[in-house]
Amino acid sequence: AARVITMRPDAELFAWWLADLVLAQSLRWPRPLPLLIAQAFGPAFRREAGGKRIRPGEKDFERAVCLALAQAAADACRLAAELSRRAERLIAVAPKLRAKGAGDVIQRLLDDDAVSGSLTTKNPSRFAARRLFERLQQLEAVRELSGRTTFRLFGL
Repeated sequence: AARVITMRPDAELFAWWLADLVLAQSLRWPRPLPLLIAQAFGPAFRREAGGKRIRPGEKDFERAVCLALAQAAADACRLAAELSRRAERLIAVAPKLRAKGAGDVIQRLLDDDAVSGSLTTKNPSRFAARRLFERLQQLEAVRELSGRTTFRLFGL
């Protein structure tokens, strides 16, 4: 990240994304996780509360990277635990659903980050899918993610 930012200061976000990619390859992960890029403007890179950001090449930059990585890993673990609890809740309410194709919708919710509220598959129509998602919300098995009324996204 420091090398890329030194060469191209305007490509800072790309540099952090690239740092996450290099980290994943170094640890032989199948996919990179957005760890450092999520912390790039976080408190680990501040000298003091509200102070200037620590930039590459400056004193304490390596320490800030280590702190940011530790904070990102802790955040990722908390998020994984929350998603696991939500997935268990979704699986637990599945037998309560009588709609055709509910199993397909539940599998999509477990497989994807977000699912359109007007999801159309071979079994539920988009209206039936909308009712199914409303039922899942009532059972607190899914959350509405978009905050919009016209095009809604649901997920764990």
